[in-house]
Parts: sequence; structure tokens; C-alpha cells
Amino acid sequence: MTRPETRDAEQLMRNVAQRRLSRRGLMQGAAAAGLVLPAAGASFLTPRASFAAQDEPIGASLIGELEGPTVLVDAPRPETLKQAPMLDALVEDGTLPPVEERVPLQPLVVQPLEGIGTYGGTLRRGFTGPGDDENGNRYVSGDKLVFWDYTGTEFRPALARSWEFSDGDRVFTITLREGHKWSDGAPFTADDFVFWYEDIYTNPDLVPTPHASFAINGKQGRIEKVDETTVSFIFEEPYPLFLTILGGTTFMGSGHMTNRGFHGGSYAPAHYLKQFHPTYTPQAEIDQMASDENVEDWIALFRLKNQWSLNPDLPVLGPWRTVSPVNTPNWTMERNPFYYEVDTEGNQLPYLDGIQMTLAENLEVLNLRAIAGEYDLQERHTDIAKLPVFLENQEQGNYSVHLDPGSYGSDATLQINHSYDADPETAKWLHTADFRRALSMGIDRDQLNETFWLGVGSPGSVAPAASVPQSPGEEWRTKWATRDVAQANQLLDEIGLTEKDGEGYRMRTDGKGRLRLEVFAISGAFVPFPRIGQSIAQQWQEIGIQLDVSELERNLGMTRMRNNEHQIFMWANDGSELIYAFPRHALPVDPAEAMMGPLIATWFVTNGEEGMAPTEEAMIEAIDLYRSAGGQNTEESNATAQEIWKIIVDNVFSIGTVGVSPAVMGIRVVKNTMGNIPARQVNMQHARTPQSSHPATFYFKG
Repeated sequence: MTRPETRDAEQLMRNVAQRRLSRRGLMQGAAAAGLVLPAAGASFLTPRASFAAQDEPIGASLIGELEGPTVLVDAPRPETLKQAPMLDALVEDGTLPPVEERVPLQPLVVQPLEGIGTYGGTLRRGFTGPGDDENGNRYVSGDKLVFWDYTGTEFRPALARSWEFSDGDRVFTITLREGHKWSDGAPFTADDFVFWYEDIYTNPDLVPTPHASFAINGKQGRIEKVDETTVSFIFEEPYPLFLTILGGTTFMGSGHMTNRGFHGGSYAPAHYLKQFHPTYTPQAEIDQMASDENVEDWIALFRLKNQWSLNPDLPVLGPWRTVSPVNTPNWTMERNPFYYEVDTEGNQLPYLDGIQMTLAENLEVLNLRAIAGEYDLQERHTDIAKLPVFLENQEQGNYSVHLDPGSYGSDATLQINHSYDADPETAKWLHTADFRRALSMGIDRDQLNETFWLGVGSPGSVAPAASVPQSPGEEWRTKWATRDVAQANQLLDEIGLTEKDGEGYRMRTDGKGRLRLEVFAISGAFVPFPRIGQSIAQQWQEIGIQLDVSELERNLGMTRMRNNEHQIFMWANDGSELIYAFPRHALPVDPAEAMMGPLIATWFVTNGEEGMAPTEEAMIEAIDLYRSAGGQNTEESNATAQEIWKIIVDNVFSIGTVGVSPAVMGIRVVKNTMGNIPARQVNMQHARTPQSSHPATFYFKG
């Protein structure tokens, strides 16, 4: 994939410029701040065609030039290594070995964005509680095997310093870094992959269902140790897409820390976790440990001990490790003294000593603290509706505002549960394409955009920005996604929902009263899902559909979703712009988060042995196409993705509202004391924003 250009940024600038007088505060704030606004279709993947940049400056721009650090592939280890001063005493008293023994013989060498930073300091951020552990996951995603450059388009080494396909793309072999160590100093070797494969992944107590990302055409792969630093992933059929799988936010590719209790990531600290595994430790001892931790059994104990955010003792490979866990008011992390990255002058990264996450009672409190300048860097949960206030308070808070628009289609997506079966009447309609099309056309996206996105978003379907190589084309952004109450009502009449009650709501066809739909809307996350749901409920009154909005806390909502209890789940479809690297928000193929049908996801990963088969031929066709892409090259798999998107959009498997905006993870508030901060960073799930900017290189300027 080639590097991105700026068409989408320019479009968002035009969107903002065209706002009515009600947006004047935003414009004046941007101009006064000397900052940049960008484009509604913002995308950082390969554009379909080049174009002439036509700047339409609004004073300056809240979206700057896309930039980031440079990973120097195959660079030798600097002759002289240096460490953070906070580690000096630990080395002097023998608690830690010298830095020369802590850094691999072939470290990952990074050239920071602006220059060499200085050591020290704790980064202050806000989080919303234990369900917000992804807040920290994204800052420690340096523990992936393969990663991306700062544009999110080119693969770069991470834990694996090199890789290659062989045997007709049936074997994928990685080479680890000699001398690489876990955060407790134990060697990180091929044995950690063997342990993960033999004792975790293939243990049905821990991983009940083998994962589709480790299979090609339903045939599971296996892992073999070649030597201490060489590991092979072996498949029965060619699997050229596996590199993208490892680079993506997938079960196999997310890394150990992000996958936490889901037991994915392809490797695990064998030397530590064996003490909680009955293959290596007597069951009676494990049962006692489980009792001491107040958990049910060894499975729950193992899951607890394998979660970096809850277990400070768990060895990790990321730049920071947990000291005070996520279920406390202050989730605290400190540097990993064995981290494998160095800068070009031999300074072991990270520069920052630690990260302090302070619990915010709700998003209003979090945003007020950000406005007051109490956080050093906050891009998560910052509210786009408060952008004018952020701009107005920049000088007083000593911070700057950056916008990082995403490329996915919808920040607030109505994910239809295609395996919902609790109420046959409701299920029948949810699984009917014309019913979903009518619901989609009953939404006034322009009104939502004005109310919740300050008018700077892009109303449309779930399809990604047209500049994304997997996009089916600009016309698919609006298909079935333009408000047309007359056509929506006509479709509902034609499918048999003709009877209405005295208030104008449509009646069920089984004689059991009014047809009522329910949407799960998570509170305290990204955009105001519950309020957006209430607005849609009001709009649907014009087509005679009652929508009940159930506001839920994130952990509870996700648990109920995985239990197949929901009819509709409102969430962003982030990550779907690169569908193979993060498919769960486009198709129900990942049981970890299958909002579009948890039972279908189980059916998919078990090759039909468990779960529920899709009831619609179009869904089966889309999933078959998705499965077929594993054996295709990049050009072929992109073409397949385009066909998948056409099916998704035409059949309205999920309903998009407004997206291709900076609303989710893209309102970045940064203290002016921070260094190596990009003017604009890629905002994509597979790039683990902000990990593609290498937070290990962030520092406090003197």
C-alpha cells in the first residue's frame, strides 16, 4: 500500500467551512488557535487516485501533516546503550542487570519524530473504569509480532525482527531477537509460542473454540519451534493473508497484552503461567490459589493471572507494565526495564517513566478535566461536541488540539443481531433485508450530524471512505442511507407490516401487540450512544417503528451481547476499513465481539459444528467471500473486500449513521510540554492508535 494523501482532510475542511452560523465558535476557535481542520472522508490507506491538493485554510488547521517516527529496519544495535536514571540505583544494587544485558542483541531501532527525547516523568491520562482497559492496551501494543509504519499502510518489524513465507505460502516463519527478555528478565523464546499453542490454544478449557484467524478454509494451523529464536506457523493450504492477520487487531495478531484473558496473541510467558496450569502444577495447589484469589476454578485463575491490566506480577513485553491494576481509582504503569526498543543514540525506550490513569466518574468529568489541562495527552473519550470549548481554553490549559479523522464508515452503528432468536416475530423482521433498509431510510443523518458531530462528520452507510483500497466506491456511502420516509413506509407496508395502533406504531403480525425494537447503547464511551439512540427513536416514529433504548455500562453490555441477548447493539464500526485486519465490526466472524451475531460467529469458527448458521443467503455469500480471501494476494483480497462491502451495504446487515470523522479516538488534547507528538496521527484500529506513533518515544520537554 502506498502512503496516504490529503483529499479526505480537505473534504472535512470543506464540511466544517460550510457549517452554518451555529458553528462560528468552532471556526473562530480554530482560527484563533492557528490550527487545522480536515476532511470528512478522512482515510490513511491507499487512495484510489492521486489528486491536486487544494488547501482551503481556516486560519490554520486542526489536522496537520500525517507524520511519525521511523523504524530503522535491520539497523545494528548502537555501540553505547543508555538507560533511564530511575533504573540506575537498581543496577547499582544488583536488582537489575546492566542495560547491555537487558536489551536484545538486535533491538528495534527507532528514529523519533522530532529528535532524541529526555527521560523521566509520568504521563497523566483519564479512564472510565475496568471496562476501559483498552485505554492502556493501545499504549502497550509494542508487543505485537508484526506492526505498521506511522501511516498504517506498510508492515514493520516488532517482536519478530524478520519473517518469510515458504512452501507455497503454507509456512510462515518468524525470527525473534536474540537476547530478548520478558519484563522480569526471563528469556523470550520459541518455547513461549509452543507453550501458548500446546497448553493454552489447544486446551478446550481455556480456548473452547479454535479461532478462524489461525485457519485457512476451516483448517487449523499449528506452531512449531525451529530453534530458540525461530518459530513457524504451518498451514495445510496457502495462507498469504496471514501476515495481515498478524499485523491486525485479531486473535492471533493483537499481542499478549491486548488479548489478555482471551488467551490470544500467539505466545505467552510460559515460565510464569505454568504455575497456574494443571499440566505443570498439582491440581490441589492450583485449587488453593484459586480459593485465595476468590475465583471459581483454575480456568478463572489462569484467566486472571494472564491479564496484564489486573495482575502486576504478569511478565510483559510492552513498554510499560501495570503496578496498580485497572480496577483501582488510579491505574498505574511503570517502565519495562527490559523493553526491546532503543532510539538512534542507544537510549533504551520508553522515555516516560510511567503512565497514570485517573478514574473519571463519567465522560463529563473526564472532558472537564481535559479542558482544564489536567491530562498530558488524551484522545480517548474526548467529546467532539466540546471541540469549541477545547479550542477556547487552549491557552489557559497550556495544551493544543489535533484532529485525527478515521476512515471507517460509522461512529454510531446499529449492529443488527443476525442470530437473535429470543422472540421469533422480532427475529423474523431483523433478518429481513427490506425491513432493515426501511429502518436505515428512516434515519435523518444530517440532523444527527449537526446535533452530535458539530456537522463535520460524513452521513452515510457503514462503508469505509472511498479513498480506502477496500472501499466499494463513493456511491455505496449513500446507498439505502439517505432519509426517505415515504419509501421506508412503502417497504414496511410491502413486507406485511400494515396494521398500526392508535399512536401510529406498527403492530406485530402474530397478534401480540405493538412491534418494539430494543437497542443496547453503552454509556460513557466515545460518542453519546444513548442520546443518539433516543434521536433515532424519535425519527423512527415517522415510519411507525418503536425503538426502546437500553442504556448499559460497557462490561454489562458486552456480556449480554456475547450471550446473544441483544436485538441491536450501537457501537462504532472502527477497524472495518481494513476488513481482514479487524473483521468483527463488518461481519459476525469473531466470537470475541460479534455484535452482528454471536451464534453465527461461533458457527463460523467451528465450521458449522456449533452455533447458528445465517438465515440469509446474502450473509452466507459475504462470509464465504471473506473466508476465500485467505489464499489471495493483496490485489485479489482487496477486490474481494469490495464485493463483501457491496453485499453488506446493499443488504444493510448493519445501519450506519455518521462517520469518517475524528469523533472516536480523534480529538487529541496534548500538553504543550510534550515532545515527539505528531501533528496528525493515523486513526485506525489495526494500527492500534496511538501505538503507530510509538508512545515509547513521547517525552516531556525541559
